[in-house]
Amino acid sequence: MKALVISGGGSKGAFAGGVAEYLIKNKGNKYDMFVGSSVGSLLISHLAINKVDELKKVFSNLSNKDVFNIYPFKVREKDGKFDIKINHFNTLISFLKGYNTFGQSKNLRKFIKKVFSKEDFEKLKETSNVTFTVSNLTQQKVEYKKAHLCEYEDFCDWMWASANFVPFMSLLKKNNCQYADGGFGSHVPVLHAIENGATEIDVIILDSEEEPIVDEEMYTNSFQSLMGVFKFISNQSALKDILIGKLKGKQSKIDVKLWILPEKLTENPLFFNPVQMKKWWEKGYNFAENTDPICHCFMPDGEINYM
Repeated sequence: MKALVISGGGSKGAFAGGVAEYLIKNKGNKYDMFVGSSVGSLLISHLAINKVDELKKVFSNLSNKDVFNIYPFKVREKDGKFDIKINHFNTLISFLKGYNTFGQSKNLRKFIKKVFSKEDFEKLKETSNVTFTVSNLTQQKVEYKKAHLCEYEDFCDWMWASANFVPFMSLLKKNNCQYADGGFGSHVPVLHAIENGATEIDVIILDSEEEPIVDEEMYTNSFQSLMGVFKFISNQSALKDILIGKLKGKQSKIDVKLWILPEKLTENPLFFNPVQMKKWWEKGYNFAENTDPICHCFMPDGEINYM
């Protein structure tokens, strides 16, 4: 069984879309299973029903207004670079309205229904195995929501919840629990694919292997510190997910190809700029076309690495 797994990464998901376009349209890969976490969940449904061109058009034009009804940041462009800081006024509005997060992403929930119709969903249920990773904050556990076991509204809810990077985006309250970004619990859900029978897995990881450390990049306010903490947690979660996947893979023959982001794209993946994201989509496509993935072949008696 062949699977495609896409990690979390916010606006960097445009890069993953470019990689996936190359794998599906140019290499002709056909996947039996799609597993996504966070932004990966926003990508996999279109990929599963082979609407790659439509996904490219939708995702490379995604803007902050498509995602947020209350955007917790303010953005200034200078010399082609973006300075992103907390928007204290908007966060105050969120608190005055009684919201439990700094920003609100209800527009994204509406956007999901707009770009993925009920007819698309029925086709998906008939043809593909799609799973969203969500974090159940109430019960402190990771859950995997399978599209073919859902009704349409539930499907939209779980896709939305998986992509909600709390506390900057909304919480989903459902079934007497509160749900948030799947990346908090499983940033790279490769283990779920293995446990559900995948023997060939393409994994797109939206974190670069070696990001440069710049001494001057000090946190100057509490929100930068919070973003830094979450970035650290997601990186550690990714390492854990991959390591567990490797250990599990040694129990049987499993071929895993890792497509890892080769460079740092942004300081704030919650900034959705269509100009940037078009470039990142093309960059992802070119990367996949011109780069060999990191390949692992796991055997019951050990591990063979092909670099």
